[in-house]
This record gives sequence, C-alpha cells and structure tokens, in this order.
Amino acid sequence: MKKFTFALMALLAFTFSLKAQQYVSTEPANRNVIIEEFTGRGCGYCTDGHRIANELMAANPGRLWAINIHAGGYAQTSYPNMITPDGNTIHGGFQISGYPTGVVNRTTAAGQSRSAWAGIANQQLSQVSECNIAGMAVVNPETRVATITVEVYYTGNSSADENFLTVAMLQDSILGSQADYGNYNPTQWLNGQYVHTHILRDVISQSAWGDPISPTTQGTLITQTYEYLIPEVIGSPNGVDVDLNNIHFLAWVSERQQGSAYRPILTGCALEMVQGVDAPIYPTIKGISQAGGATCTHTKDIEVNVQNIGTDVLTSMTFEVVFEGETKTINWEGELQQYGVEKIATTLDVPFGTYPVQVNLTEANGEPMDKHATGSVTCIEWAEVEIEGEEEELTLELMQDKFGNHITWEFTTPDGTVLASGGPYTMLASGTGTQLHVEHVTVPANECVQFTIYDQMGNGICCSFGHGYYIVKDSQGNVLFGDEDDGEFGEAASQLISVAGAVQVDITQTEVANVDYNHADFMAHMECNVYPDEVGFECRKVTSPEPMIINGVYNEFQNILGYTDDLEMSTIYMVKAYAVVNGQTYYGPETTFQTWMEGVDELENSVKLYPNPTNNILNVEGDGMNSIEVYNAVGQRVMKQEVNGNKAQVNTQSLNSGVYFIRIVANDGSMVNRTFSVAR
Repeated sequence: MKKFTFALMALLAFTFSLKAQQYVSTEPANRNVIIEEFTGRGCGYCTDGHRIANELMAANPGRLWAINIHAGGYAQTSYPNMITPDGNTIHGGFQISGYPTGVVNRTTAAGQSRSAWAGIANQQLSQVSECNIAGMAVVNPETRVATITVEVYYTGNSSADENFLTVAMLQDSILGSQADYGNYNPTQWLNGQYVHTHILRDVISQSAWGDPISPTTQGTLITQTYEYLIPEVIGSPNGVDVDLNNIHFLAWVSERQQGSAYRPILTGCALEMVQGVDAPIYPTIKGISQAGGATCTHTKDIEVNVQNIGTDVLTSMTFEVVFEGETKTINWEGELQQYGVEKIATTLDVPFGTYPVQVNLTEANGEPMDKHATGSVTCIEWAEVEIEGEEEELTLELMQDKFGNHITWEFTTPDGTVLASGGPYTMLASGTGTQLHVEHVTVPANECVQFTIYDQMGNGICCSFGHGYYIVKDSQGNVLFGDEDDGEFGEAASQLISVAGAVQVDITQTEVANVDYNHADFMAHMECNVYPDEVGFECRKVTSPEPMIINGVYNEFQNILGYTDDLEMSTIYMVKAYAVVNGQTYYGPETTFQTWMEGVDELENSVKLYPNPTNNILNVEGDGMNSIEVYNAVGQRVMKQEVNGNKAQVNTQSLNSGVYFIRIVANDGSMVNRTFSVAR
C-alpha cells in the first residue's frame, strides 16, 4: 500500500458514501479514453508521440486525455526530473519494447506504437461504457489542500465484482530539455526549451493502480472523497515545483487485475477544478487577457478574470488598472457566487508594441483588498489602404520554394472569419525550384484583415530549397508589405491590413441622468462603420465657451457612456458627445441640464415662470429674489435686472426667438437656473 507522510508533503484521507449524485450522469454513455504514453526527455522520437496525443485530444475534447509518464531508460533525473514512483509502477505493469509507446484505456498488455493509438482510441470511443465518472477538485491556494470528490455511477454491470478507482494529478507547462530527432512537434518549443505537458506528478489513490470500489452493478452510485495536501516539489533529485495554476486532475475506473496491471480502463474523466478558501470574502484575479483578435485600432479590449473563492456572494469590487503611468478605476457591481468567474472588461489606448499592464483589486463588498496581477497588451502595426468604394481587391504574390506542399495562407477578420485561403501547393521536382502563385482577395471597406502564411515544417519558404517570398499589393499595385527577402519566417508570419473607406458617424443627442449638485451620468448612441479611436463628452457652462473633457467608453450596444463628479452646484451646463474616428472628431447635438444647489429647496420650490414660451413679458416669481440674469444658448449674458421682492417681470421684446436661460439670485446668495423660450 502506498504511504503518505508529512515529510514527503503529502496527506491523504478518503471516505465512501452512497447517496444521490451531484456531478455524474446516470444516462448510459460511451467510453471516454485515457492514453498513458511512456516517454522521457532523452527519447528523440517521443516528441512525435506528444504531437499525436495532442491531436487526438484536440479532436475529442471532453472525451480523451493523455498522460505523459516519464519512466524507463530515456527518463532522466537531471532537472526537470519528472520521474515518479507511481509512474514507474504503472510502466512496470506493461510490456514495453520501445519509446514512445503507450496503452489506450489499457486494452492491451503490451505498449502500442504511436501509429496504433488513433485506431484503438476510436474503437473505445464508440463502445458503451459500464459506468460514468465525474467530480470536482477544490484547491485551497493558502493551505495547498485539494478536496476531491469523485462519483461513479454504473449504467450497466461490470464483469468484475470489484473495480478500481484512480485519481491522478497532472501538470502542464514544465520547461526543460527534450531530445528531438525530426522537429516532430515544433509548436511545443519556447525560446529553445520544450514545454512538457500533461505530466503525471502523483497518483492520489492509495495505490498506483487505484482504490477498490464495489458493488459494480447497474444502478450503483459510489462517491469517494480525498483530502490531498499538494506537495511544493515532486521529484528527487532535481525535482520540479508544483504550480497550482498549471495542475489538473484525472480520474478513471479500471476493471480488474491482469498480471501486474489493472486493466482495462472502463472510462475516465477530467475533474472540474476550482480554487476555494474558508474566508467569507476572497476574490482572486485569475488572469488578464486581451479580448478579441488583432484589430486595426489603438483601442484594445482588456478582460480581467476574477473568481470568487470565498464563501460569501460578491456584490461589489473596485479595481485599479495601471498602464503607462496612468491609473484607471473600475467599479463593478453584481452577484458573483462562490466559485463563479466574472470577466471585468475595460479598454486601453495602446501604442504600437507590447506593454505591461497591472490590475489591483482594492476593495470587495466594502472591505479593503490588496491583490495584484500583471499581464500584457499588444498593438500590432498595420498597413493602411484608403478607398472610395465599398471594397478593395488585394493581390498576393507568393513564390513557393520546393516544398509547396508545406505552404498555406489565409486572410481573416478579427472575429475569425476567413475571407480567403490557399495552399498547400505542389512539391517541385527540382531541389531548389520555385514557382509563382498570384492570388486575389476582396476585402470590404472599413475592415481590418490579417494575412498569415504558414510553413508546416517551421523553416519558412526560403532559402535552402529555393528562394521563396510573399508580397501583398493593393488594387493600384502599391506594395503594402513583403519583398523578395521575406521568405525566412520560421513556422508562420502575419501582417495586419486596414482597408479604410468613407467614414459614417451619427451621434444622437446626449441623455443626462442622475444629476445632483456635482454629478451627472451621460449616454449617447452612435452609429459608426469604423471603430472609434476615442469617445467622450464635452461639457461646458452656458456662461463659458471652454469645455470640460469627460472620457467615455463605447460599449457593445454602440452607446457612448461617461460621467463626472466635477460639476458646480446650481449651474446650467451644455453637454455633447464626441468620437474621434481616423483622426477626425465628430459631435452629437448639445443637451442642456442644471445641477442642484444644496440647501436651496425653499427657493427652488418657489420659483415660477409664466407664460413659457413668451412673446413679450415673462413673469418671474420666487421667495427673496435679489437679481435676475438672462443668457442666450451660446452662453452670452443678454440681460441683467435688479429685483426687490418676490415678483418681477422681464421684457423679452428685444430677444430673438429661441431658448434662453434665466439665473435667479436670492438675497442669501443662493441661485436657481431655469430655461424659457421666446416665440414670435
């Protein structure tokens, strides 16, 4: 029996229970597949096995998982040492004659070559399983304790009276060396190091072969719970840190012992994994990502992924986004349940290049927080084409090298729509031959497209096997990018193109809401066929031509939103929305509104204007009036009148037709602003 000791930083407890299921389905289903690949960093062909396993997982999401078990003669103890006692035990249970080799649902006593995995996997995926399996792992990031619940439900009868449940922890993104005879898996290299994925780190069950479970008859539900202290480091010597952000858990049911191995595997699953703590208020920033594809604008959408791993519902959070020396505050309100994840969206104005961005979580449910995360945001330079019509025809001149069968290309929009694609082409007979391909693609006006060229072997289209290159031109024959030296690009190269047509912008009159003595919220709708570079509001006093600039956001409903807390009390303002598109500023109509005056309810409630509209005399009533001032729509004072009492008349015969603003000043210095119209 496997022993867990505190000296080894591993603690395990488990319990059985029979009750209603929480995670597992009770409907009959086909088998899921576990591929155990026996591998090692010294194995030069194992990268091809990794690639094949990755492709099988990608083709069968949620149905097939691979486990890389570093064991045997090619497994190395230098850093990173990924050998484990459990991996050695499983490796020893099968007949292994070469590497890479693997067993697919443990259907065979001997390891199978990588060319056989797909066929066996497809057979297993089509067979009905005797049972289903599902569960959840809750990881406390403070204590490193994982609480793991696994449910097995038998939709049929197993041929064995006792089966075996195995739970294993795997880890991704371990950087290290790797022998590679043929660049079989080029996408898994990063800056000269190999990215090792789905590595077996530990089997959490008491035995490497699993814990016995029974009964195994139709209608039986078995629930098993583990409390597992995740080690800081696994492997000796030269062990590897266990990164909580890169681990995941698999579980499977094996039928019986056959020889040393317990096989076959009836079905398996990936356990849902969340982080959780006992504290009531505990949000955590899971990551910062740049939303959407590559776009031809400096305004970039950023998403902050926040998870509630505390026990209370989160109803409010405050964030600070620090970028290029400026801090932007985001206030969020809503309901985020335990284990729930929320995407907090914002925008940043990003110059060309890649820049760091920091997000600080400063408050949650009214309590101060001190949590931080960093990420990056990128703005890719683009080539620009200005047109007058509704579309533009681009021309791609692609000179292939000998291996045209390795070359493909595509033009795509930011949402992933493929406008055009081509290749692969014919492999030429000559050792260094070339052949020119001329392709055309039509792009709508005001569209951003990304051209990407791929080489399957990862060595570009130049120069050992012919001098290949690519050039993209506009409809006038102007070269947008590329030349006869642009053939050395490795696995892929890409470039953005902005096709700018006539700009159409329509901004509605600004709606004003939630006005008090210093605050107002603004909203205006904008129809625009080009994403704006900047949006906001210009707000000014009617008595001043100088506007206050209020930054705005442009949301998914095509609304410009903004607010300010910098207004003066009892003042008439005019506000209009604006948008900057391709360097030009567009405005909507102005709206007039008035802020409140604290403590002037008596004057406010007593003021009356009549008749309104007027064509001759405007009667004004108000308690304790001292003076009256009248302003036109552009903020010019056109009349001032002293008042002694609660009533006054304003002669409007000299005023032109239109809207005017009247300011009433009381003896105590308080002011009230009103509007009236002159109609002729």
